[in-house]
Amino acid sequence: MYTGLYNRNRKGRNNSNAIDHGALLEDGIYELGLEERLAGDDLLKEYITELLNWNRVYNLTSVRKPADIVTRHILDSLTLIPHLHGDRILDVGTGAGLPGIVLAIACPEYEFVLLDSSSKKLRFIQQTLGILQLENVTLENSRVEEYHPELLFDTIICRAFSDLPDFYRNTAHLCNKGGKMLAMKGVYPMTEIECIEDKNLIDDVVALKVPGLDAERHLVIMHAGEDKQAAGTQ
Repeated sequence: MYTGLYNRNRKGRNNSNAIDHGALLEDGIYELGLEERLAGDDLLKEYITELLNWNRVYNLTSVRKPADIVTRHILDSLTLIPHLHGDRILDVGTGAGLPGIVLAIACPEYEFVLLDSSSKKLRFIQQTLGILQLENVTLENSRVEEYHPELLFDTIICRAFSDLPDFYRNTAHLCNKGGKMLAMKGVYPMTEIECIEDKNLIDDVVALKVPGLDAERHLVIMHAGEDKQAAGTQ
């Protein structure tokens, strides 16, 4: 696990083709109160550039415009930082590395495992990790229901993987006692919440404010029941 202090002078590659969306990103970082954590760091810009380049061929995300990538992917992912719990974090169905790569850049003191069943998307992430030289990310090519790590997780994140009942059913066994399960949603997920049989598993539903995004975002915070925790104990 990488535990080094955050280097605010880290830079990505000097890429003349980098997208000029720095002002939008920097304004959003400032609005989220993350300027000290991310000041002077070009790795998020480098990640966006790689995502845009690969997306032309591999269709990693339906979002195409650089400004939308910044708002709907990068800043959206950064809103999770205050809700991260513990040192070991699992991003389920990471896709193109969202939110896992973004959070790993912003939080090098945490250990991230990015899980996805798509080898194509993980190839993109592996290539990007080499460029960004991130040392706090591990990749797992597996379906979540078939994933049985030696160590459990303090936080499990789901951004666009499944509905709440499926998220809980497939991942609760991976959560440490006292850990948190974070499901990122758009509008308030009333129907999905109603489908959770035990409402006590839901600790809170928090409205997230994404800078520059005129749309609702919510975070459902859950924990694993004792039966799931017992089943996940290694």
